[in-house]
Amino acid sequence: MDEKLYEVEDALLDRLVGKFVNVTSPERRNALITSMAKGISPDLGSADIDTIIADLNDLRPVAELITDEHIEDVMINNTKSMFVYDATEGQKRLKDGFGDKTELERFVKRLKLYATNEAAKGNIMDVHLPSGSRANIVSSPLGYDITIRNFKKNPLSIIDLINYGTMDYSIAARLWLYMDGFRVRPANLLIGGMPASGKTTLLNALFSFLRPEQRIVTIEETYELDSSTMENCVSLETSDDLPMVELVKNALRMRPDMIIIGEVRGSEANDMITAMNIGKIAMGTIHAASSRDIINRLQHSPMDVPKDIIPVIDALIVTSMVYEKGVPHRKIVQISELAGMETQILLSDLYRFDYKTHKSAPILPSVAYRDALSSVIGVPPADLLAEENVRAMLLAQMNKMGKRDIKSISEAVRDYYNDPDAMLKSLGLSQLQPIIRI
Repeated sequence: MDEKLYEVEDALLDRLVGKFVNVTSPERRNALITSMAKGISPDLGSADIDTIIADLNDLRPVAELITDEHIEDVMINNTKSMFVYDATEGQKRLKDGFGDKTELERFVKRLKLYATNEAAKGNIMDVHLPSGSRANIVSSPLGYDITIRNFKKNPLSIIDLINYGTMDYSIAARLWLYMDGFRVRPANLLIGGMPASGKTTLLNALFSFLRPEQRIVTIEETYELDSSTMENCVSLETSDDLPMVELVKNALRMRPDMIIIGEVRGSEANDMITAMNIGKIAMGTIHAASSRDIINRLQHSPMDVPKDIIPVIDALIVTSMVYEKGVPHRKIVQISELAGMETQILLSDLYRFDYKTHKSAPILPSVAYRDALSSVIGVPPADLLAEENVRAMLLAQMNKMGKRDIKSISEAVRDYYNDPDAMLKSLGLSQLQPIIRI
């Protein structure tokens, strides 16, 4: 690129900050670039304009990485190094990177085209890229440190997670029962795990089990959950003016059947559990390494949830990154139900991951939630277990038939809610009978 075009592009990078946020069409973005470039230098030819457009849209050296389904995160450590987290290989260093601060700064200016004007003024910003990836940029006297999180264009479904070994059919059927509650008593859930353990991926997959008539309110710091299969869903994102705690409080005024918090970190935990305590169903993720660790985090700063109301949570699910022969795999390593309180909150472990067999082995049957649900809907506890088995076989049959994507599963689940006999027959499972009809 010659010096004249370089100067025009520099001016464009300054003037177009935040201008692409609401311009989703590439054609409209290119038209905006053309119009503004002509305003800066009227004698530019079409070839010059094409060169500028190509350069502004070029996110090298990460362009290929942010469209790679296996790459979950790209980590740019100033001009020193660049790493990626590969789902199949784990974390690895790349040979590519930025040669100097000028090159890195120009790359950041390209990212800022997709930032809001207000965000672009700060030293920390999140930018949503056209690919669907999210770039977190931190500015310091040394330059920029950037982390780009990739989101799958086709989010993993519950059957995908079964095939990846995250869980088995019996666990998936139990989670379905938690999410459904036969319309009357869905479970209050928290999904715990350390960073990159698959918490949000699991939460996203559970959307397939929601009933279509439910009104859902999701609250996140940055949009990650895919609610496209839900007809009556409000997706809220925090900002400086609307912190998480205020959005959780306000969600109670929006007539929700379920409140889903992307990540519980602070004082909003009190409002979430208060919502549970007044009859609203809520769920979310939390950073914790075990069920007991989740309880401890809730009780202490900055959450400070009173111990006596924590048992309103029905179940805790813990995910973890597990290495098998050096290859990383995400697993559900623990499922616990809260069983009341004595000197401390009592936990009943239903499943726990066995590091010898690399499977989540059942420990005890569900008692606390099963008995609560049994009492509410007026059926024997044994019928609930039998219904779980039917749903496990339904999921297995769908997997066998190749119906594994979130949309197909969501449609099948809704058909099962509407007419379970017809749904089972359509899958070739007419020999099965739904145990509970509500």
